[in-house]
Amino acid sequence: MTNTATTLFSPVKLGDLELPNRFVMAPLTRTRAPGHLPNALMAEYYSQRASTGLVITECTMVTEGTSSFGDDPGIYSQEQIEGWKLTTDAVHKAGGRIFMQIWHGGRAAHPLLNGGKDAVSSSALAIEGETHTPEGKKPYTVPRELTVSEIKAIVNDFRQGAINAKEAGFDGVEIHGANGYLIDQFLRDSANQRTDEYGGSLENRTRFLFEVIEAVTGVFGSGRVGLRLSPLNSFQSMKDSDPIAWTHFLSEQLNRFDLAYVHLMRADFFGLQKADVVSVARGAYKGHLMVNMGYSPEEANQVIASGQADSVAFGTGILANPDFVERVKEGAELNLPNSDTFYTSGAEGYTDYPFMTA
Repeated sequence: MTNTATTLFSPVKLGDLELPNRFVMAPLTRTRAPGHLPNALMAEYYSQRASTGLVITECTMVTEGTSSFGDDPGIYSQEQIEGWKLTTDAVHKAGGRIFMQIWHGGRAAHPLLNGGKDAVSSSALAIEGETHTPEGKKPYTVPRELTVSEIKAIVNDFRQGAINAKEAGFDGVEIHGANGYLIDQFLRDSANQRTDEYGGSLENRTRFLFEVIEAVTGVFGSGRVGLRLSPLNSFQSMKDSDPIAWTHFLSEQLNRFDLAYVHLMRADFFGLQKADVVSVARGAYKGHLMVNMGYSPEEANQVIASGQADSVAFGTGILANPDFVERVKEGAELNLPNSDTFYTSGAEGYTDYPFMTA
C-alpha cells in the first residue's frame, strides 16, 4: 500500500502560491545592508536558498529612521526598491518564491541608530537593558507614545511599503507582528498601557494590527500576505497576562482576513512563558498555519503529518545550509551555524557556507 502521508516534501497551496515543499526560510536579521540598501551580496544569499518552498526576508523597515540594528534594510525609497530587485530577480531565476517581511521597530529603534530621532511605541515604556549603538552598548530610551494620527500615518507606511515591495518583485509580504517590535508593542499588555481605542481590551490592542492587515491586503490581495506572531516570546521585555486567550482571540479573528498564512512562534527565547499555543491556534484558525522555533526535520514531519501545522519555518538550519532541503532529503550531515557571524558584514558566515559535495 502506498504511503500517502503528508511530509515536509509534499507540495502545498499557500494563499495564491503553489509551493513545491513545506520548508520555509524564517526571517533572519543579518545586517548586510549598509546605508539600509539591499545589494548584490544579499541577492546571492537569498538565491542560494531558493530551493525552500518559501523564502521570507529579514525584517525590512517601512518607515525611515526606525532602525533597530544599524545595517538593516528598508523599503521606503526608490533606491531600496531597485536594490531589492536584485534579490527577487535572483530568487525567481533560481526557481524560488520570496516574501518580504515588513516591519517597524517601535521602541526597539534607538535614537543613536537613527540620527537622534526619538523611538515611538504604544506607550512610554522602555525596553529593559541595553542595545548596540555606534557609541557602544547603551540603555534603551523611553519611547514617545504615538498619537492616533501618527498611528494612522504608520498604517499608511505599511501600505506604501507593500506597494514598494510589489514594485520590487516580491511574491508577497509578511507583516511582522512578533518579538517586541511595534505591532507586538500594541498587541501585548506588558507594553501597551493606552486608555484610548488602541489599548485595554484585546479588541482595542489588535486594532492597529488589523488596520495594517487591511492596508497591506489592499495592495497585494489577502492570498499574498502572511503574519508572524509570538504569543510567548519575552524578548525585548514582552509578556502578555494571558497568552492562551490572546492566541485564541487572534486566531479566531484572523480567519476573516483569508491570509496566505499565520506564522506562529511556539516558544519563548528565554523560556519564561510556556504553553501549547500551537494547539490553540490550530483549533481556532482555519487557514494555513506555519510554525517556527526549534523544530528538527523529524519533528516537523510529525506535526505536518498529524495536521498540527501546514508548513514549518527553519532559521539557523537554512542559514548554515543553503541546500537544507536537499540535505534533509538525502539524510546528509548539516553545516553548523557560526553565531559569531550572524550580525557581522561581508560574505563570511553569510554566502560562504558550503553546499553538499557531488
